[in-house]
Amino acid sequence: MATVPRPARQSRATEAQEGVKNLIVTRGLVAGDPLPTESELMEELHVSRNSIREALKALQAVGIVDIRHGFGMFVGRMSLAGLVDELTFHSRITLQNGKNHLVNLIEIREILESGLVGRLIDLEPAADLTSVAEVIARMEAEAEAGLVSPETDRLFHDLLYRPLGNPLVSQLLGAFWDVYDKLRDALGSPDEPPGDVARRHRDIYTAVLACDRAAAVAAVHAHFEGVRNRVARIRG
Repeated sequence: MATVPRPARQSRATEAQEGVKNLIVTRGLVAGDPLPTESELMEELHVSRNSIREALKALQAVGIVDIRHGFGMFVGRMSLAGLVDELTFHSRITLQNGKNHLVNLIEIREILESGLVGRLIDLEPAADLTSVAEVIARMEAEAEAGLVSPETDRLFHDLLYRPLGNPLVSQLLGAFWDVYDKLRDALGSPDEPPGDVARRHRDIYTAVLACDRAAAVAAVHAHFEGVRNRVARIRG
């Protein structure tokens, strides 16, 4: 049976995608900057309107282009939403098949945070962790009331690493949190006592504040032991 050739329009749409990306780079555009109109892109890239529209739709799906109807097209802001959706979907599939890929995600996050606490300790001057101390106080109050909220837990990790000045850290950790949130029903309620949750977070904070690298890494591992135990309950 003869092989059906790929439609020329699909190839041109792919070329158009590369053309738009090259245009963004060569013009030094950044997130939020306006892009040329469809007609201008057609003329500059020498492609049809259909190819441009297919290219823009594909680039919008991965966050490179932001199309605001009635306002125009702009360079998109980096988003990990697509990654979150894909990880959540595949995690649901593995849960149904008696496996659990969340364990792999937790391992990656644990390795990441074990390295990040070391980077915090290396900061010169030392990181200002005042806001983290305030979150811990809130966490301990919640623990006394009977439950540490996921929002407070998430805020602790976000603020702890903010002094590193790397926005991708916050986005990546936020993506992990979003996956957990979407699978909250499957994970069930935490089996770790709220007081232990608060204590493990304080141990991380105290070790970083004391610039004790070994203690900080050990505290991160202890914290994730509780997370692993929760996920282990639903493993097949």
